Amino acid sequence: RDLIQTASFMLPRVKKRPRPVEAGARGQEEVKFNEVTVYLVERKMGSSRRSFLTSLARSKGFRVEYALSDEVTHVVAEDNQAGALWAWLRGSGLRDVSRLQVLDISWFTDSMREGRPVTVETSHCIPVREPVVSLSVVTECSPPTADANVSQYACLRRTTTENHNKIFTDVLEELAENSEFNESKGPCLAFRRAASVLKSLPSAVHCLGAIQGLPCLGEHTKAVMEEILIFGRSFKVEEVQSDERYQALKLFTSVFGVGPKTAEKWYRRGLRSLKEILAEPNIQLNRMQRAGFLYYRDISKAVSKTEAKALRSIIEETAHWIAPDSILALTGGFRRGKEYGHDVDFLLTMPEMGKEEGLLLRVIDRLRDQGILLYCEHQGSTVDMSKLPSRRFEAMDHFEKCFLILRLEEGQMERDEGLQKDPGESRGWRAVRVDLVAPPVDRYAFALLGWTGSRQFERDLRRFARKERGMCLDNHALYDKTKKLFLPATSEEDIFAHLGLEYVEPWQRNA
Repeated sequence: RDLIQTASFMLPRVKKRPRPVEAGARGQEEVKFNEVTVYLVERKMGSSRRSFLTSLARSKGFRVEYALSDEVTHVVAEDNQAGALWAWLRGSGLRDVSRLQVLDISWFTDSMREGRPVTVETSHCIPVREPVVSLSVVTECSPPTADANVSQYACLRRTTTENHNKIFTDVLEELAENSEFNESKGPCLAFRRAASVLKSLPSAVHCLGAIQGLPCLGEHTKAVMEEILIFGRSFKVEEVQSDERYQALKLFTSVFGVGPKTAEKWYRRGLRSLKEILAEPNIQLNRMQRAGFLYYRDISKAVSKTEAKALRSIIEETAHWIAPDSILALTGGFRRGKEYGHDVDFLLTMPEMGKEEGLLLRVIDRLRDQGILLYCEHQGSTVDMSKLPSRRFEAMDHFEKCFLILRLEEGQMERDEGLQKDPGESRGWRAVRVDLVAPPVDRYAFALLGWTGSRQFERDLRRFARKERGMCLDNHALYDKTKKLFLPATSEEDIFAHLGLEYVEPWQRNA
């Protein structure tokens, strides 16, 4: 029953009544091949293509039914998951499914080319492959991890940058992004949690039996994974990628300063490209968005670890010129050991409370004097401990910060010697996005933990604190709700200790 329900979710239900228009159209064509009755599966094919192929086949004398019935002899599917297709057919109410020729679209196209039903070859057939086979092969497919107790919390798993299941996680993260664009929070979190679990596994998953018992892998995720295991691709994500709205929103949100709501607004106005946005006189870009468009070619490119280190040297030298005892830390993905990122994040503070005030503005002025500051948006501190910690994970923290675009000279840029130089780079420099945050030293450990990431690691760490320890954690503080007090911390290790957790190194937080 579960298999049939899964298949029903993935494939259209049987239509018991033919569509009146199509039924009438069929009667206008001469049927030349009475021994063959074709049914085209709409799933993956789409209704428009199905209608076109139906008309084409009928014009050549084929009998094509819009409703699946016992009269059908040839079921034709395009890019459908074999196991789910057969499970659906077995649950369709037909008297004898075994008599059916279940064929790939290649048989249909060969027949259309020949103008007659061609002989069914092995290459045309969609083999019987039950989902139960891949779901139950536990003896032939050992689990990818010796630890059967994989935690639902990313903060209790160690995840390096070595991802053995990228074929699955890339797809799941794209589905999560699409859910985020659709404001579907539940599916978005579900896909991200599933991807996070798969990233933590020490080896690749080769069958679904290997993931039995692992947390956060729901039926939807397993269906996507099975599709990839059988066909080497996800038809669901291909549908998403070809969706006009998804393409537009992904493009628009790649611009610095453009969020999902603004992207949706532009899409609803009929805009589909960046050129159309810039040409639209009624759109008033804010200062950040104007900078995003101005430097789009540069800041849409990945930043390398080499470039991140060059920027650290520039900012560290600048900060030490102003305050020799200032403390600067490279955070984000580069602290976690990643080779590339989309921007570079830093924390800047002073070892004495209150001394950090005014430091960030002086650093900005110094960068401007050096001629490398291309854009800056400064936000002052709004920290109010009476309103913290916050349970709103997505909310930006309240520390003083600035969002920058800095100029990186050619000698500090990473270049692949095997690649031809981009003519657009002849100016000898590139623009890079930088975030600079200035917490007071007593909040530094919390800010360092929060700004190191990854996003899912931080989300699960806060969830663990709330659900398992009765505490509230964010980038500013850790609050014990039972004792009704803030717990002090001078290092990340202190925070983990308060939570009763083993310390997880930054390079193991790539959840």
